[in-house]
Amino acid sequence: MNIQTKIVKTQIEIVADKKVITQGLKIEGSQVALLEKLKIRPFSYKMNVKKVYEDGAIFSAEVLDITAADIKNKFQNAILNMAAISLASGYLTKPAMPHLLANAFKNLAAVTFDSDYSFKQADKMKEASKNASAAVGKSAVSGGKVAAAAVVEEEVKEEADVDMGNMFGDEY
Repeated sequence: MNIQTKIVKTQIEIVADKKVITQGLKIEGSQVALLEKLKIRPFSYKMNVKKVYEDGAIFSAEVLDITAADIKNKFQNAILNMAAISLASGYLTKPAMPHLLANAFKNLAAVTFDSDYSFKQADKMKEASKNASAAVGKSAVSGGKVAAAAVVEEEVKEEADVDMGNMFGDEY
């Protein structure tokens, strides 16, 4: 095996590091004998999964490479779908409650804009909308040409006559 050794006090010492075995290559008898004499057991056993069989279906091994983040994302998507179905069907579930409460608040705030009734949070929204409309008014004045061009373009747009392609069986 061409390993340089020396004998010191009746023991064999290896002078320099030498790679004896390599992963994936077949081990010969001389290598096994040397490692056994040196009481080195470099072997570890591991299963390399190539395919997964479950309930009559065969999957590639990448299916097993699932991280905690993948599971979290799948769970979040499931909750979002559950909330969407709940909102669409009218059946109340916990995931839909934040959306329902936010929509209820928006409706209450919208009512306060058209009536004399108000509450603290709606007052903040009213104030913010006044500030926003004032800012939009200032930008429209400073960019008067742009605003006028937008108005002219809006007037030019017309509805197009669309042919339905004999959709309902009408004959001309």
